[in-house]
Amino acid sequence: MAAKPERRLRAVAENRKARFNFEIGEVFEAGIVLTGSEVKSLRTGKGSIVESYADAKDGEIWLINANIPEYLQAHRFNHLPKRPRKLLLHQRQINKLSGAVDREGMTIVPLKIYFNDKGRAKIEIALAKGKKLHDKRETEKARSWQRDKSRIMRDRG
Repeated sequence: MAAKPERRLRAVAENRKARFNFEIGEVFEAGIVLTGSEVKSLRTGKGSIVESYADAKDGEIWLINANIPEYLQAHRFNHLPKRPRKLLLHQRQINKLSGAVDREGMTIVPLKIYFNDKGRAKIEIALAKGKKLHDKRETEKARSWQRDKSRIMRDRG
């Protein structure tokens, strides 16, 4: 059998600070309900999910505060840049996410928005628990030590 080709995903927006500010738990892939001008704007590489989060309302998951700027050529058919957007998940996943947020005090954090092989916009979200200041310092120390260790090994060998 022929080997499957690697999936190449084109990341549009990435939340790089999420891994520093949160302990990332389980990761989910979800679809996003977008308008045409939002898709066009994302395809040009614009969009930000740094300050955004996801919330469970009425048995649905919504992406709040994600910034997808207006597409200039859309004129009067444009969208609001920070409108809430519905995320498409299976009911079992929605129950798991909303239960973890309600019971365990966790947060649903978006990690990245990308287009899959079929050209559909997807978002990677994760259940996360906020880190305290001392946890962030420990992470920074460990990362710094790994960097120094690899530098030392490279110089020796």
